[in-house]
Amino acid sequence: MSGDTDFRKEVRDFILEEFLPGENPDELTDDLPLISGGILDSIATLKMVLHFEERYGIVLEAHEADKEHLDTIRDIAALLASKRG
Repeated sequence: MSGDTDFRKEVRDFILEEFLPGENPDELTDDLPLISGGILDSIATLKMVLHFEERYGIVLEAHEADKEHLDTIRDIAALLASKRG
């Protein structure tokens, strides 16, 4: 997987499939607030974190699984890219 652009697409696809089925994909932009905007609650956020940890064999530290790191698709993709090195 190259760069965070691929991660952004994967994160977007996961959120649309798991949490926003039937929603217009164009409205889910890279900078849309997911947690602070009420799209992802704590359970949804945990489910997403577990999915990407299992998929990529990474571990997100407790301080990384928060709004600061996971509030937008751009933030999530950057975090995944940094973990994948």
